Amino acid sequence: MAINRDTVWNFNTQKMKRINQAIKAIFFWGLILALPGCDNPGKNEKTAPGLQEGLHTFSMDSTRFLLDGKPFQIISGEMHYSRIPKAYWRHRIQMAKAMGCNTIATYVFWSYHETAEGTFDFTTENRDLARFIEIVREEGMWLLFRPGPYSCGEWDLGGIPPYLLRIPDIKLRCMDSRYMEAVERYIQVMSEKIRPYLITHGGPIILLQIENEYGSYGNDRAYMKRLKELWRENGIDIPFYTSDGATTFMLEAGTLPGCAVGLDPGGTRENFDLAKEMNPGVPVFSSETYPGWLTHWGEEWVRPDTARLLKQVRFLMDNGLSFNLYMLHGGTNFGFSAGANSGGPGYQPDITSYDYDAPINELGQATPKYDALRKVILQHRTGKAPIPPQPDPVPVMEIPETGMQPFATLWNNLPPPTLSVQPKPFEYYDHYDGFALYKTRLIGRKQGKLTITELHDYATVFVDGNYIGTIDRSKGENSIDLPPGKSRNPVLEILVEGMGRINFAQELIDRKGITERVTLNGMTLMNWEFYPLPMDRDYLGHLSREETAHKPGLFFRGTFRLDQVADTYFDLSGYKKGVVWVNGHNLGRYWEIGPQYRLYCPATWLRKGANEIMVFDLHQLEPAPVKGVKELY
Repeated sequence: MAINRDTVWNFNTQKMKRINQAIKAIFFWGLILALPGCDNPGKNEKTAPGLQEGLHTFSMDSTRFLLDGKPFQIISGEMHYSRIPKAYWRHRIQMAKAMGCNTIATYVFWSYHETAEGTFDFTTENRDLARFIEIVREEGMWLLFRPGPYSCGEWDLGGIPPYLLRIPDIKLRCMDSRYMEAVERYIQVMSEKIRPYLITHGGPIILLQIENEYGSYGNDRAYMKRLKELWRENGIDIPFYTSDGATTFMLEAGTLPGCAVGLDPGGTRENFDLAKEMNPGVPVFSSETYPGWLTHWGEEWVRPDTARLLKQVRFLMDNGLSFNLYMLHGGTNFGFSAGANSGGPGYQPDITSYDYDAPINELGQATPKYDALRKVILQHRTGKAPIPPQPDPVPVMEIPETGMQPFATLWNNLPPPTLSVQPKPFEYYDHYDGFALYKTRLIGRKQGKLTITELHDYATVFVDGNYIGTIDRSKGENSIDLPPGKSRNPVLEILVEGMGRINFAQELIDRKGITERVTLNGMTLMNWEFYPLPMDRDYLGHLSREETAHKPGLFFRGTFRLDQVADTYFDLSGYKKGVVWVNGHNLGRYWEIGPQYRLYCPATWLRKGANEIMVFDLHQLEPAPVKGVKELY
């Protein structure tokens, strides 16, 4: 049978087309499956933004950011995965997307991952950084990556691991070789984690920040240049940026040639003109535009002017300038993660909540500020695809009053002590969080003015078991009058709470505990016992039950049952100062001086059926009930 040549040609052509299509399909799905977290492409609503169309490019010319070679305005909302329960990461990112953001910004707090020297954790609690980045990608957003090594962010020590403070003469944020050795290890580990998620590898990370607001701290140009080199040496091949205040001295000390300039904040034309003059040839953007602000213990809740914020955002949008809202959603300083400030008023520890008066509040709810910003952003999106609606709010619940009972006393649950001729800071004993007891006997001087040189931060003082009073660093206190004891050589006990380490400016090296010496009427007291009290899961799990309330320093416990779980705030207004745990999870600190009396508890830390709440209070001798409420205040 004769076969027409054209028929054969058409048949083979169609066959080759089918083969090529099959090869392309295999390549496409192979690329998808190679992406972390995408084992089953069908299970996710989205893959990487535009991945079906090939890899994207992100670059910058002398004035603009360029996505796929076209001008791109970054509209970013900052949120920190470490401050958000992992179960809510997607919800918060979707809230940002629904407000009109195309980018998420996040700090990486070095100390949150290097939990002990040389030991990194990327799995427990909210530490799954890779998963957070995957969700950003799945939601079609880009990512500004802010890995430090110093971050600030109202986090303890600005995210620098406190184990470095064991070195007596350590210098941070400079070319001190001891510090840089740790930095190099951190950057190597972090680079391995993020390389698959760079835009150059099909991921969402478009910009990486070098250090943070360095011009507010120091002028070691070699240090800044070395950080940039380290990221490049470890395969980070995306553009970099720096962030500094819009002043001449900060920009001179903090910017780097070839790195985009972030302004904290950039709200006027003058701010941008100054940055271009100080570091020409690169784009300038507002890396921290502030919808809210932080709050310290003892202050009123900070509520910035929304009208000023909207004026700044209109200016940025009108001029096509990129910006990042710090914070779009603040979250919570769980555990002992909250930092502190110093300056005019002295030591200022941060509250547990990082609500920040942000557009998305601590519960993930939209505020009037969110709606106002959304309106401004939408007004500048003419002709563009509509933004998605807000996701459903996370459920919130009340919990009836739970009766509490004395459970244990700290004084019967002391670990073996370490002996020291003179007291040392926590860090010198490899103790980094929580509380510690310093104990000695009084020989020679036995009463009078007790002075603690550089107490960090809050102490309750006892003589022969009797409570004498407190010394509070935040009030500028450093002494107390000791009455005579009952014994020949009275026992002096100083229970110290280390609150947040300073995270900004020149007092950054902020060791905890008794950091220098103790004197009584001028006599230096010697021969101390040191008892570390980390208040972690292991310590709580080994508490010896003792209900006798013989002196302050008690644990109270209560149980309650739930038929369903939802987010709540536990009201601690019946207590004075301490820490609270729910089912073993540390919700953070409370303090009767306010303004925060309620601590956020996510639904993921509650369970249907029996639940346990534990409170450690430095002053309370009688239990008070607790309850769950729906609002922060």
